[in-house]
Amino acid sequence: MLRQRTIQRVISTKGVGLHSGKRVELTLRPAEPNTGIVFHRIDLPEVVDLPAQAFGVGDTRMASVLQKGNVRVSTVEHLMSALAGLGIDNLHIDLTAEEVPIMDGSAGTFVYLLRSAGLQEQPVAKKFLRVLKPIEVREGEGDNLKWARLEPYDGFALSFSIDFQHPAIKSTASFAEVDFGTDSYTKAIARARTFGFVSEVEALRAAGLARGGSLDNAIVMDEYRVLNSDGLRYDDEFVKHKILDAIGDLYLIGKPLVARYVACKSGHALNNKLARTLLDTQDAWEIVTYDSPAQAPKAFTTDWQLV
Repeated sequence: MLRQRTIQRVISTKGVGLHSGKRVELTLRPAEPNTGIVFHRIDLPEVVDLPAQAFGVGDTRMASVLQKGNVRVSTVEHLMSALAGLGIDNLHIDLTAEEVPIMDGSAGTFVYLLRSAGLQEQPVAKKFLRVLKPIEVREGEGDNLKWARLEPYDGFALSFSIDFQHPAIKSTASFAEVDFGTDSYTKAIARARTFGFVSEVEALRAAGLARGGSLDNAIVMDEYRVLNSDGLRYDDEFVKHKILDAIGDLYLIGKPLVARYVACKSGHALNNKLARTLLDTQDAWEIVTYDSPAQAPKAFTTDWQLV
């Protein structure tokens, strides 16, 4: 059977929060089968546990933020994307501040950290959520229309379109698609970085956002060009990062998806709305397990999660 996964040993790293600008230590610990992904704020007088769940998201301004009362864990999407990419079902995540460290702005550092801890299969069947009928959410009209959809598919694939009126972005691909039956998460997606604009920095910081952003953890653009001296990692890095975010946002559903995701100009808010709408539409999905690799979609039996 396809089995659940955790990590083999405890591992830690330190960094800074993209939006808070605060230093934070992140510790990853193995978890028992059927635990799921659980964040723990260990810096508080009493530890607060925040399960990684779509209905636990309380804020989606520039990030996906888990919230329980006044306690927050911000910017979970890149780490969640790496966990989805490596097929990790169960994990404890300890934080000494309110935000997951941004590291280099991609999921690549988290992939390296998780691999360094080692992946451990567990003697329990991995549970998948298989989409049975299309679910779509929309916002806006005309040129401002944004939408995201999940539809039945024997595997896991994502397609995304962006439309940024900026010379540096318009000179790159505005559409990308990946199918993890043939594509490697770590090669095709994991290293795509978040991005931002110098012109928006003052307003974002006034709103309490982007206080830890820099050329070390984001692609930064002025009115005309990319300012990072090393340029882009992928020719289509901007749209690839939106796919990276979507993978992380959708993993808050709590299980790997057997589905195709298609979106145009979507973001954290719409992705979360899509996840919630899917979970609320109980005849649109079912939970499945696979007794053998031969029964499972190729996306979950090839080396895309490990390469």
